[in-house]
Amino acid sequence: MTTQRQSMIIIGAGMGGLSTGSYAQMNGYKSVILELHDIPGGCCTSWERRDYIFDWCISWLLGSGSGNGMNQIWQELGALDDKEIRDFEIFNSVIDEELGEVHFYADPDKLEAHLLSISPADKKLITQFCDGIREFVKMIDAYPFLVPVGIMSRWQKLKMMWPFIKKFNLIRKSMATLMSDFAAKFSHPLLQKAFNVIFYEQHPSFPLLPFYFNLACAAKKNAGVPEGGSLGLAQSMEARYKKLGGDIIYNTRVHKILVEDNKAIGVELSDGQKMYADIVISACDGTDVVKNMLDGQYSSPVLDKLYDELRETDGQMFPGYVSVFLGVNKDYTHHPHCRTHLLDQQDLVHCPGMTHPGVNVQVRNVHYPHIAPEGKSVLYITYFSTYEPWAELNNFQETTATKRHHTRVKRSVQYRLAKKTLGEFIIDKLSTHFEGLKEHIEYIDIATPLTQVRYTRNSKGTVLAWQPFLESGESLEDEINANGTTGLPGLSNFYMAGHWVTTGGLIRAAATGRHVLHFVCRDDDKPFQAWIGENPLHQPQSYSEQKQHVA
Repeated sequence: MTTQRQSMIIIGAGMGGLSTGSYAQMNGYKSVILELHDIPGGCCTSWERRDYIFDWCISWLLGSGSGNGMNQIWQELGALDDKEIRDFEIFNSVIDEELGEVHFYADPDKLEAHLLSISPADKKLITQFCDGIREFVKMIDAYPFLVPVGIMSRWQKLKMMWPFIKKFNLIRKSMATLMSDFAAKFSHPLLQKAFNVIFYEQHPSFPLLPFYFNLACAAKKNAGVPEGGSLGLAQSMEARYKKLGGDIIYNTRVHKILVEDNKAIGVELSDGQKMYADIVISACDGTDVVKNMLDGQYSSPVLDKLYDELRETDGQMFPGYVSVFLGVNKDYTHHPHCRTHLLDQQDLVHCPGMTHPGVNVQVRNVHYPHIAPEGKSVLYITYFSTYEPWAELNNFQETTATKRHHTRVKRSVQYRLAKKTLGEFIIDKLSTHFEGLKEHIEYIDIATPLTQVRYTRNSKGTVLAWQPFLESGESLEDEINANGTTGLPGLSNFYMAGHWVTTGGLIRAAATGRHVLHFVCRDDDKPFQAWIGENPLHQPQSYSEQKQHVA
């Protein structure tokens, strides 16, 4: 490629798109982000209802503490500027009506003592788990996030892996042991159940490694929540991007990616308007891009399998969420901030799409006090949900277009009744734990995977795209490590960012923006640079310097 490319269109203003935009500006590209909605953030969002703000996303943010590559990315993107970080003593609690309650403390010493108080007979397993967290605490700062593996030399890869070689056996065992198998070894029935829902929901494909990693981050105060919540984080990133000279056009839906001689040259919007640029980067739903915006013309065996087969295979994509928000005229801040309530199998009939019998309940304003007036509370009740039961309830009706880029949705009577029944069931279930709940509810709002499709166009309402540790996520990771985020075979001037080219949460999506600009700069034969704060000379980091930093 030549070094003449200057302009860039980015599709989507979620974490991946905002990150891509800021790093594009830092590296001398003139970029514009096109966003379907009227605010930034994508899935990282919140909305107002009467006196309340319903925050839909961040329950813990990896990289909230200093001294690691994750935090450096957030700092470069301005995401945490002037924000207080609120950490928590207990990562999550799990309650079973018959067996009792267990608290997963962020501090592994407290966690070990608490678990032993519940089941001294399980000392060996408890010690093994807590020791694993302690060992991962030592490795967090060395974990690589700044430079994509696909751009590293063999020597750089070896240097990257060096800090982990001493812990090879621990990492190997933590990758080889499923949490479901580990939990089944406990003699105490409460621990058997509780360990499976440390992350609020059951993750059947997850080995021990992500549990060690996330709890180690919590122990190291690197998994707190930022002041201002989810939308506040996105708005800070938007402000950083605009300060760097970038532009965002909201209420704009991309219909097609324009291609000429197998080169991406721009986009066509849903109203027929065309926009042109030297580079096009998608940071939106991968299925929409590959199958619709590009008419399925550019692919590979790996991508064909992902989008044609694994997308339709149960469990290969992250499910969506059902979220029940309750605005309550009562103060519940003395309650635990986060608990997973295990349900009975017969309760599933009231909860369409539920993947396992349990709901996570957060007193959301404990750590986000701005979302409820003093003396009031926001309860945030969630469960993983498949898309199809809700689509069936809605008779598989699609959105109905109105004018320009906006859409109007039609929901069936059955769909609306199912939401009403769900809300009543949830309130009944929680009334024994939250005194006066029924009498003090002022507002209820329920979002389903169909809401997610309408709001972000994410395929089947998924929140995190491909599942890690399964064929979908593993094959994607192999493809990215081998070829980078250079988009699709046979199509030049096109790249992809966001959740559809990674696995994991917000920091993963944000990191893809940094990574894709590494590849863009490599293709344009120019050094990559990024910095924190106002002055580029304050902390300049060239492409070669970044590789040394990661190593």
